[in-house]
Amino acid sequence: MQATVKLYLAFRVGRFTTADVDLLDPATVDHLIQRLAIPGDSVGLIMVNGRQGERDTPLSDGDTVALFPVVGGG
Repeated sequence: MQATVKLYLAFRVGRFTTADVDLLDPATVDHLIQRLAIPGDSVGLIMVNGRQGERDTPLSDGDTVALFPVVGGG
């Protein structure tokens, strides 16, 4: 299966902005995060097809996943 992945902010450094990523079926957002070697605790917001997702959200062929890092400030 294949998912379109959009990375934002610091996640783009050394990776990509948007790419199609191959995953084994069945897959979850967590599988995708691991495939991209992104530390799980650095993920702040997950969007799957424009809706908020979680790490255990199942993915289907053709889904679009956006990953945003945790941001801090004050």
